[in-house]
Amino acid sequence: MTQRHVVILGGTGFVGRHLVARLLQSDYRVTVLSRGVDARKRAMKPRGASLIESDVSDPDFLAAVLDDADAVVNLVGILNEKGDRGDGFERVFVGITDALIEAMKRMGVRRLLQMSALNAGRGESHYLQARGRAEQHVRASGLDWTLFRPSVIAGPGDGLFCRFDGLLKFAPVLPIGRADARFQPVWVGDVVEAYAKALEEPRSVGQSYDLVGPDVLTLKQIVRLAARGRRRHRVVLGLPASLGKLQAEVGEWLPGKPISRDNWRSLQLDSVSMEDGLRRLGVTPTAVEPKLGQILADC
Repeated sequence: MTQRHVVILGGTGFVGRHLVARLLQSDYRVTVLSRGVDARKRAMKPRGASLIESDVSDPDFLAAVLDDADAVVNLVGILNEKGDRGDGFERVFVGITDALIEAMKRMGVRRLLQMSALNAGRGESHYLQARGRAEQHVRASGLDWTLFRPSVIAGPGDGLFCRFDGLLKFAPVLPIGRADARFQPVWVGDVVEAYAKALEEPRSVGQSYDLVGPDVLTLKQIVRLAARGRRRHRVVLGLPASLGKLQAEVGEWLPGKPISRDNWRSLQLDSVSMEDGLRRLGVTPTAVEPKLGQILADC
C-alpha cells in the first residue's frame, strides 16, 4: 500500500515537531518545508521526515514540492513582528497562505489543514486580524480545507509556561498587565491528535475547530503555576490598564520582545471558547496542570 504523503509548512516549530512525530507513527510520508532552520532545530527533526529549506512564500517552489502530496498542513506563524504596522503578520499569515493556495490549485492538491487562532479576525490586534484574513482566503479557496483555532498551546519547551519560567528565574516580583485575561491552555499532544484525526475524517472538510483545554485560567494563574512548578515563591502583581499598556510599549524595545503593543491588543480578548473542537474530533482534552513538570523540564 502506498504511503500517504503529507507536506508540512512550519514543521520545525513547536507544534510542527510534535505533529511530524505523530504522523510518522501512523506511517505517513512526511516532508517538512521551512524558510531555513538553525542546527539545533535541524537536529530536533524527527528521524524519518524529509526537510526542504527554501522560500515558502514562493508559489513556484511550493508547486515543485507538492507534485505527489496528498495533503498539506500550514503551521507557519509568528507571535511578534518588527515594528508595529502589521505588515509582518500580513506577509506570514496571508501572503504565505495565498502562495500555498495558488500552488495547491496549480498541482491539483486539494486537502489543506490550516492553523489559525481563537479570536481570529476579532479585535484590533494585527496578529488576530491577519489570522482572520488568512481564514477568509482559505474558506474561499475551493479547496478541501479544515481550520484549527487553538487557545494558547502548552507543552514541553512551549512559549507559554517556558516564557514565564525564564522571567521568574530572576524576578521576585513580576508585574503583568491584563492579569485577569482568561485562557484555556490546550495540550500540544491534543492539538496534533486533532490534526491526525482530521486527516482521516472526511467529515472534517469545510469545518473549523476551536481547540481548548478543560480548564479556564487567568494570566495571573498561569504565571503562578509556572512559579509553583519550580517551587519558587514569587509575587505576581496585576497592573492597572494604563500601566499594562505602558509595560507593553516598553517591552516592544526589549531583547526578545517579552511583550509588545500587539500582544497587549490581543490580550483585550479572552482566549476561551464554549465549543469543544477536540471532542468533536474524538479527542479527550488533557488538563495542563498535571503536565507542568514535563513542560518545565524542557524549558
